[in-house]
Parts: sequence; structure tokens; C-alpha cells
Amino acid sequence: MKQKSTSRTLKIIPLGGLEQIGMNITAFEYGDSIVVVDCGLAFPGEDMLGIDLVIPDVTYLRDNLSRVKAFIITHGHEDHIGALPYVLKQIPVPVYGTRLTIAIIENKLSEHVMPTKTELCVANYGDVVNFGELSVEFIRTNHSIADASALAISCPAGTVIHTGDFKVDFTPVYGETIDLQRLGELGSKGVLALLCDSTNAIKPGLTMSEKTVGKTFDNIFMENPNHRIIVATFASNVDRVQQIINSAEKYHRKVAIEGRSMINIVSTASELGYIRIPDGLLISLEEIKNYPDEQIVLIMTGSQGEPMAALSRIAASSHRKVSIMPGDVVIISSTPIPGNEKSVSKLINDLSMLGATVIFQDTHVSGHANQEDIKLIYRIVKPQFSLPIHGEYRHRIAQKELACQLGMNPENVVIMKSGDVVELNRKKAVITGSVPARSVLVDGLGVGDVGNVVLKERQYLSENGIVVVTIAMDTTEHLVLSEPEILTRGFVFAKEAEDLLENAKTVIEETLNRYVSDSHFDIGRVKNEIRNNLMDYFWKTIKRRPMIVPAVIDIG
Repeated sequence: MKQKSTSRTLKIIPLGGLEQIGMNITAFEYGDSIVVVDCGLAFPGEDMLGIDLVIPDVTYLRDNLSRVKAFIITHGHEDHIGALPYVLKQIPVPVYGTRLTIAIIENKLSEHVMPTKTELCVANYGDVVNFGELSVEFIRTNHSIADASALAISCPAGTVIHTGDFKVDFTPVYGETIDLQRLGELGSKGVLALLCDSTNAIKPGLTMSEKTVGKTFDNIFMENPNHRIIVATFASNVDRVQQIINSAEKYHRKVAIEGRSMINIVSTASELGYIRIPDGLLISLEEIKNYPDEQIVLIMTGSQGEPMAALSRIAASSHRKVSIMPGDVVIISSTPIPGNEKSVSKLINDLSMLGATVIFQDTHVSGHANQEDIKLIYRIVKPQFSLPIHGEYRHRIAQKELACQLGMNPENVVIMKSGDVVELNRKKAVITGSVPARSVLVDGLGVGDVGNVVLKERQYLSENGIVVVTIAMDTTEHLVLSEPEILTRGFVFAKEAEDLLENAKTVIEETLNRYVSDSHFDIGRVKNEIRNNLMDYFWKTIKRRPMIVPAVIDIG
């Protein structure tokens, strides 16, 4: 029997996740098959005014739709599943993941109007799913959410290990430790390339076990027997929620859950057995008034200072059911995502001013591998090539340095950027081209309809304000029918700037007088001149440059 040629290359195409923390998505292509690992979102930066979410550009997948076989999801965090409701509308293929991961995705999809029903497939650790000449094996890892997986992606060109987000936790809160034995078996057989999580590659040592946070919670509960305790964490950090519940049970407190995503995930995880909640421990938010403060624990969203999250609304005194009272102990159990530092700092200040004691030190351990965890994986897997993923450039360069310390040839470590096409076989791993991989902005119900031009306008408006000039004219007879009207927003307070605006009207009238009698009268030219002359006037007078929008109403 003639064997298939092994000379063809495997293509690895990251479509996101390499310039920031989040929006992880990578396509693996061999022959006529493409499988896509993860499909996450990123949170907007401070310069993305009005933007709700950032999702990856899947133009390449859409252009090759007939070859896309499935999405393979490593775990249930937003930066790995959050874009699925948007992308599946364009790429309607099956989604594979472990039990909790699929349950979270199912809940997420139920909140969106999907044109077709998505085929959701539950995989167990050790399962191998075949897609043409590509196969994917699910391997147990540890992370800050249960059921996280690494993937062994195999084809005739070789086997690639994708770690997903991971750490090495020998005492996990739920389940067993990372399957180092299986990774070692694959390493002994020969691994073509390793795509390893880089998020904590700049941090020395080993990542601490999740169980260490449980001891911190116990100490805080013990030291505050007479105060209400409020804990904010990521909704998807199921293990963290379990440890809060454990401490509440130990110190005889009732637990109330707040925040839509927190309620959904805790409910799902509890139904599937990933969280154990003793009977009678959980109460509704409405019931907390029936208990003294010292018997209450609130678990909620908002640890990143998100404006609409539960804790942020409480800090702003806009929550309908919960108010901060002097003496409340607020635990922020997360580390700020890069870019969210200011929001978290403001949240802490707002809570403190309301009389709360805010605790944020030693209440979180990372779910990502530190340097020694990463080195362990390299030692076990022994990859021929390395393609660092998940993180900013500095994180991935730090992983390259670790790989080189372990003896890897620097030329065998490929530092990719989103959109790069990397071709691998047993002899080489090289970047051979690129595909579209921009960030797609979600604003309300609009997906991708806000681009750089609109963002620049929003930025300009936020910094300089707007001046709208309305002029009634008979353009046929070249007659101005009334004096100009000026409306300002975010520029000056009109009642305190009457002289400025009256003089601005004079500038407008002088401009009109110069052009309305022109036989070659042109409305567009008149608007441009009004805009330019007003801009010069405001700059010379008060050194400001508002956005100026002239509007000529033709009532001739």
C-alpha cells in the first residue's frame, strides 16, 4: 500500500492573541482541512471610545469556509470563547470542547440570535477527533477554570502541542493535575512544534497553587467576624468561587451571587458538579436583608472595574439592591488586566471613600505558567520548533529566551504576529506570508461598522467638543434668511461665553457676505470657509479647536 507523502507542510496562522492579552484564535491547516483553536475576544483600550468588545478578523476563514472543519476550544474564558457568537454566524461549523467549556458556550450562544443551531460536541481528556488528515487530542491541564485542555494536533507533517492557558498545579481545587505523563509520551515520540502560553513568561519561579488563595480567604473571614464580606472575581474562575463558598461554610455565612455572568456560570458549574454548594448556603440578593451583616458573603463580578459590572455599580452608589456600608470588607480577587489598572484603582478609591475596607493583596494567584512551569513543559515535550503564543511581544520574547536557555537553537523559535502564515515540516519553520488579521470592533449591535476614522472622530470630540452652525438660506436666490444659530456641546458653556459666540456669528456673517453674491456660489465651498474661519477665530481667541459642523438649510 502506497504511503501518503509527508513532504507537505502544516500551516499555522494566528488570527489574534499575539499583540495583546486576549482575542486568542489560531488556525491549523493541512491539505484540505482547517481546524481553529479558540475564538476569543479582547476588551477595548482606553482610546476605543464607545466600543464594547474587540473580536478577531476571520476573513481568511470565511474565504476558505469549505475547508474549515471545526473550532476546538481549550477552556471557557472570554478571551478564548467570547467571539464565538459573532464568528459562528459567518463560520457555521461544529465546536468541540470539554464538558464545562461546552456548557458555558451553550449558555453564551443562547443569549444571541443565531441563524443556525451550532453543533456543540463534548470531548473527554484522551479523546482524539479526526478532521481529514488532521487529528486533535485533548490533554488535561490546570488553569483558573476547570476542564482546561492542551491539544496535540497531528498530521503527516508531525505533531504540534498547543498548551492553551495553563499552569502546573499539583494541588488543584477541582480535578487532577496536568497530565505530564501524556505530554512526556508525545515528547518521546517526537514533537514538531510547541505553541506555549507566554502570559507569565517574564515571571520567575513556579506559579503558586490555586489552593493557597483558600488559606488567604480563611484568614480574612476569621479576622472580620463582625463585618459583611464582598468578594469580586472573574465569573469564569470557578475554582475561586468554590474556595469562597468553602470559607463561607466554615465561618457560618450565607452566600448571595450578583452579576449576570457570575449567576450563569455558577449555576452551570453547580449543575454539572464543578462547584459544590451545601444545601441552604445560597440565598437570593433579596434575602440578604433577613440576615445580619456578619452572616453575609456577596460574590460578584467587577474585579476589573468594568463600568456596568456589579461591584462598579455598587461603588458608584447606582446599584438598586446593594449599598456599601462603613465596615464592609471588599476583596478584589484578581490582578488587573493590562490596560485596566486605572479603572481598578478608581474602583478601590471609590469603595474606600464609602467606608469599605478594600483588600487586594495576596487574594489572587495566576492561572498562567511562570518561567519554571514553562521550562518543565519544554523539558518534557522536547519540541523541534517553538512558536510562543498568548501575550504581548515582550512576553513571547521572554519565552524565546527561556527556550534558548534550555538549548534550543534561536533560529528554531519563531516570533509570529497576528496574520502571519507559518509553514512547518520536519526541516524548517518559516513565515511565508500573511492574511488579514485586524481587530473588528463591536459597538452595540454593530459589528465592524466602526473603524479608525470613527474612533478618531470620537477621540477628537471627547477632547475638543463640537460646534454646530445652522444657516437658513434660499440658495437659488443666494439669500441668507436668518442670522446663524450656534449650538455647542463639550466646548464652552454657552451662558458664560455669550461674547465669544456672538463674535463667532459675526465671523460667519462676514464669510457669507463674501460668498453669497458670487455668481459661482457653491454650498460646499461656503461650508468649508465657515469651518476654516471659525477654527482660526476660536484658536486665536481661546486656543481651542472644536469640531465644527456647518449645516445650510435650503428653504428656497
